[in-house]
Amino acid sequence: MAPRIAVLIPCYQEERTIGQVVADFRAQLPGASIYVYDNNSTDATAQRAREAGALVRREKRQGKGFVVARMFEEVDADIYVMVDGDDTYDAASVQKLIAPILEERADMTVGSRIPDAETSAFRRLHVPGNQLVSRIINVIFDARITDLFSGYRACTRELAKSVPVLARGFDVETELTLQSLYRHFVILEVPTPYRARPEGSFSKLRTIPDGSRVLLRLFLMLQAYKPLTFFSLIGLTLGALSLVIGFRPVMEFVELRYVHTLPRAVLAASLGIMALLSAGIGIILHSTNFRLQEIEKVLVKRAPHGPPPA
Repeated sequence: MAPRIAVLIPCYQEERTIGQVVADFRAQLPGASIYVYDNNSTDATAQRAREAGALVRREKRQGKGFVVARMFEEVDADIYVMVDGDDTYDAASVQKLIAPILEERADMTVGSRIPDAETSAFRRLHVPGNQLVSRIINVIFDARITDLFSGYRACTRELAKSVPVLARGFDVETELTLQSLYRHFVILEVPTPYRARPEGSFSKLRTIPDGSRVLLRLFLMLQAYKPLTFFSLIGLTLGALSLVIGFRPVMEFVELRYVHTLPRAVLAASLGIMALLSAGIGIILHSTNFRLQEIEKVLVKRAPHGPPPA
């Protein structure tokens, strides 16, 4: 039996491009259901999507994160393909994107834009910012992510129904990746062309505000899902400072049996205590997370198979 494939397209003010995106994916996946989720567009996005043959739904809460969360909740399929409606991603690459999932080699595939992307397709600072955040995640989760912010992804039903989406805006791709890595889902990247937006189409990304939101999301999720690593790093830093600051008072006591630099001794002792507390917090939260993961697995096993096909 052929797997049910759903193409999910979150949209906001994309009347110039959405019809072409729907048509391109209809040509590549003729048996798939194509859903366009209109996020309060004031132009003709919804109308153009319907004319192209997509199933159109509306999400009244503004923000891509809200749209993705609702798509995963409402749509039932075996494989989900998520792509932006701005006609920058290559529909012809969708077969390569879903192949590792069909072969059960991956739970999520990501269309990596970096290798073949047009230089003009990226805004200034987007590539170095993407690489920086990807490297941080790779070190902490022992992963091999190169394009964290790609909006072109495919995933299994198990992943879509298991990963909670709490992000509100464009930090949703970061959250999807972190949540998947935390739950030990296998992520593979598939190089895909990426082109500049067509003339007259404008990006809704704001480099500084959205970049700051992504970094905040990364910080919050690392402390929540990797507490042992997060708080141990803080503890090691505080411990190193304690040793450096406390070296002189210790040497004074060894040589003179008296400490002249009392403030340094107090500061070093305080930093040492804070380092131990930080390490202790990390251990406690790590143990708590481990138990929560066990409970989550039990609940997933007992959960019903989900709603009937949409």
